[in-house]
Amino acid sequence: MLLVCPHCGKQHEIDEKRIPADVTMARCGSCGKLFKLKAPGVVEELPAFAGDRKKTPQTRKIGVLLGRDGSGKATTAVSLAAGLALAGFKTLLVEADMRGRVAAMLGVEPRAGLVELVTGEADVNEALLKARDKLWLLAGGKALAGLKRIIDQQEEGGESILAVSLSSMDRQYDYVIVLSASGWDAVAVNALFYVGEIMVPVSLESTTAGGLGSFFAMMDSIGKHRRKVDAVHVLPTFRDDRISGAAEVLAGITDRYGGAVCAAIRSDVRLAEAPRYGQTIYEYAPGAPGAQDYRNLVRRIAGDDNLFRI
Repeated sequence: MLLVCPHCGKQHEIDEKRIPADVTMARCGSCGKLFKLKAPGVVEELPAFAGDRKKTPQTRKIGVLLGRDGSGKATTAVSLAAGLALAGFKTLLVEADMRGRVAAMLGVEPRAGLVELVTGEADVNEALLKARDKLWLLAGGKALAGLKRIIDQQEEGGESILAVSLSSMDRQYDYVIVLSASGWDAVAVNALFYVGEIMVPVSLESTTAGGLGSFFAMMDSIGKHRRKVDAVHVLPTFRDDRISGAAEVLAGITDRYGGAVCAAIRSDVRLAEAPRYGQTIYEYAPGAPGAQDYRNLVRRIAGDDNLFRI
């Protein structure tokens, strides 16, 4: 039977006989959102947008934002984007970060990137770089300092410059992952206005129980810049149960954010080693704890526990 997600219009061919009698909700494997079934064990054929079953599903835009330096933002953005691509999703990775590390992490050398696209110095085809199968990169770097000036000079609408520049790519990708630097600079605010979901890494290694207050304040400040986002994902990183206080920090985050907290990424030296060789963790050490944990993150985001299963 054909089941259509009421949120994004994605069509799913399923066998209703395989649905347990006590199941009342389904999760779309494309947009990751839940929706109700007609009755326990009964599949309701729901209408797609405007009755058009062939409409392209909406791109999910996820910003890896706000985490402090050293919390694993770049590693998370690259590993999430590369993992989604490996799972078969067409993915764009946008680096809105002046440090410009992503290209080196992927072992590629872009000739243009995000700044050139925004300023019109390069068109989409020139700015985009195919980094892996189903994975494209819009690189950032020091040139983003000039983009900040452009944004700051706008009398109005400056917070939407990134969204306008990337609008031509809407619906061309299943996922767009945006990496932004820490804090609330002009580019970070632009990223926040572009994405629909936010993923915030928090290091269990460096965050102390006393530092949770500042983390909570930072999370609460999201609403001051943008009142509504589709989802917020809190990602604990550098989990090492041997470190004093790590379990306490994780418990505090879980108590505050509950189901928004993702399974923690364990400390793994191979996550730090992989970029030196221009490889993702899946290429460098596919059996390592870090690779296992990021595959689990991809499954959660995509809403499909069967991804990567043999």
